[in-house]
Amino acid sequence: MAASLEVYANVFFSSQKVFIKFPSYNYHLILPYQLSTQSFNSFSTVRLRRRRNRTAVVAPSGGGSIMWPNDGVIGDGFATAVAAGAALGLLRLWQETAKRRVFDQKLNRKLVHISIGLVFMLCWPLFSPGYRGAVLASLVPGINILRMLIIGSGLYKDEATVKSMSRFGDHRELLKGPMYYACAITFACVYYWRTSPIGIGAICNLCAGDGFADVVGRRFGKHKLPYNKNKSFMGSIAMLTAGFLTSVLYMYYFSRFGFIPVSRDMVFGFFCMSVASTLVESLPISTDIDDNLTVSVTSFLVGSLFF
Repeated sequence: MAASLEVYANVFFSSQKVFIKFPSYNYHLILPYQLSTQSFNSFSTVRLRRRRNRTAVVAPSGGGSIMWPNDGVIGDGFATAVAAGAALGLLRLWQETAKRRVFDQKLNRKLVHISIGLVFMLCWPLFSPGYRGAVLASLVPGINILRMLIIGSGLYKDEATVKSMSRFGDHRELLKGPMYYACAITFACVYYWRTSPIGIGAICNLCAGDGFADVVGRRFGKHKLPYNKNKSFMGSIAMLTAGFLTSVLYMYYFSRFGFIPVSRDMVFGFFCMSVASTLVESLPISTDIDDNLTVSVTSFLVGSLFF
């Protein structure tokens, strides 16, 4: 064929491949050969010209979910039920451990902190592509925002939830850290979704990074930071390591479904997000405000500089 093909698409350039997503047609295109492009940035909209006498493999991403690819409504309904069931099941587990005092209350709270968001992200591939899947998925943490408002304001008493999520057993604490936590995950889900490394990195730094910082810091944090005696070197190292490694693992996880590519640039971006989040979390202002808020905002802002 002598004719060329010109298309408009969202493009991400890695070192080896070109990943193209057609928002209007629900198609993904991977072109491993030479392209001529206008000036572009990562994840920007560009005009592409396919060279003659070349072929490309186009795979439809489908309008439905993984479970029901031909019926997006039923598939998304099932995915919402699975994600909500997983989240509620974990909450019930940690409520029982708090009630039975299996773990120290502070450790139990951090186990909730680490597990809920990360398990919720594991359910993202079940949803359909596009805005509908993102909105329905965001209902899971979104409903938790309402729970925090109702329980934290004292309109409804739930001692098990308060014990599993608060530092000192005060229901009003749910209006701060747990509320910021649920808002950050909801925002990352509905705005960035699974095709953006910004949301993925932010949730990993918030859940794994901040969670392990407290767990490791309390047990091994003998040497305190010179500018913040409430934080330790071991806690900060644990946060950086856990947030970064978890981000990379989820990068590989979502790449298996074709949502994002694996690239060194993305790994570097995740590392910078984790470093910035760790530095901000170690500052006294994070203790005064709430590290769930400062870590999330920092991850979103720094991630937008790299992706």
